Amino acid sequence: MARPHHLPPSAACLSASLRDLGYSLETAIADLVDNSISADATFIQIFCDISRADPVVVISDNGKGMNEVEVILAMRHGSTDPKQKRSPKDLGRFGLGLKTASFSQCKRLTVASSQHGERVAAEWDLAKIEDEDDWNMSILDPSEISSLPFIETIDGTGTLVVWRDLDRLFEDETGNKRDEIVNEKIAAVDRHLSLVFHRFLSGDVKGRKKIAILINGHPVAAFDPFCRNNSATQMLPEETVWIGDDAVQMQPYILPHHNRLSASEYDYYQDRSDFISNQGAYIYRNARLMAWGDWFRLVPKGEATKLARVQIDFPNSLDEDWTIDIKKSRARPPHIVRERLRQIIAKITARSVIVHRGRGQKLFQETRAPIWERYADHGGIRFAVNMQHPLVQSLDARLPQEDIRSLHVLLESIGASLPVEMIYSDYSTNPREMVQAALGEKEVIERLKSLRSALFGDGPGDPKAFLQIVRSTRLFDNQMETAEKFTREAFA
Repeated sequence: MARPHHLPPSAACLSASLRDLGYSLETAIADLVDNSISADATFIQIFCDISRADPVVVISDNGKGMNEVEVILAMRHGSTDPKQKRSPKDLGRFGLGLKTASFSQCKRLTVASSQHGERVAAEWDLAKIEDEDDWNMSILDPSEISSLPFIETIDGTGTLVVWRDLDRLFEDETGNKRDEIVNEKIAAVDRHLSLVFHRFLSGDVKGRKKIAILINGHPVAAFDPFCRNNSATQMLPEETVWIGDDAVQMQPYILPHHNRLSASEYDYYQDRSDFISNQGAYIYRNARLMAWGDWFRLVPKGEATKLARVQIDFPNSLDEDWTIDIKKSRARPPHIVRERLRQIIAKITARSVIVHRGRGQKLFQETRAPIWERYADHGGIRFAVNMQHPLVQSLDARLPQEDIRSLHVLLESIGASLPVEMIYSDYSTNPREMVQAALGEKEVIERLKSLRSALFGDGPGDPKAFLQIVRSTRLFDNQMETAEKFTREAFA
């Protein structure tokens, strides 16, 4: 008969392995912010002080705090059962986040907490665990607690997390290079928190007060991935899927075309988001963004859906159904949600195409004589120069037959060699940079004179027709006032 044999893991080996679960600095700090929000904190401060002899990263909050028993429990690996029913406001699951997130960035983790001015603290030091190969934690005495960096920020009630021995923050760099790396990482933390907690930062979470997060004294501003403050954003009807007694809310959005964004809005979104890569479902668990920018292989990412987003909300009671991982960076929708999402995608794809291509259709419709024509024939789509355009027709009437043939060959070559792939790549990534070269007023006048001569020669001409053709060429889009003034004077 088999006999039991107690075989606990090596503390030194397991603690070293837990450091490499794949956290970045921003996801690690977000995990600690989860704990602060779960503790009903409304004011969270993040400090990164690398000017000290012993650099530190500190996360401080004004939450409900913990007593000594609760601090010790919080420092225990696997402090909660992931299958246990939790408060609907709880953002944790495994009871590992505080430790694994912290050890992914540092070797020395200290947690101090205060309730009504009574402070307690405990500390894990990986160097000691490695030396002793045992789970021996330190309980700090009052003098050690009072010497902790930024301890004054929890003078009343709250919790302080201190990271020291930051062996992974600097990437073995020193001097200016080290500071540059840290500044880039802190900027990434700001962008990450502004998105992941945007509903908390905006005060949009029912039953919770608006929170504030500061990084080295600078407030983190909420980043809304759905552009809801823009009147051109379309909010489609919300749908609900039930999994047992729990509701999953699905809210589709169609973002505005970039022409409907102000310059400041465009710069703001372009700096933080790529419209193509960030299209897809945005998965929220208890209003905290878990994963985003994915259609879960239901449809490929592309231009047709680049403006489409679907906000999906589910409660923490469905964690197992969504296979939430320790880092809270992965969420896989259950089958019933995938099927409803497939139906929603079919609806919003058509809307996204209309918005994205609407501006292009307008360019073709705003003039009766476009320079370019679009053809859907022979099983494909092609673009060609419009040989019936008045400018081409005028040149045809005035040129010798041999020159006409040469002109047509040139125009057909231009149409056939249109660099579609290059245009698509540039336009999809930086649409506002796709502009014609700016011309001075003198050059504009010269072009207008040449255009008038090509169309009417020395004849009187038609000012209305001339302006219509001027618009169709797109040569003078940013100089229409000059073009209108020239037309009034040239045809007077």
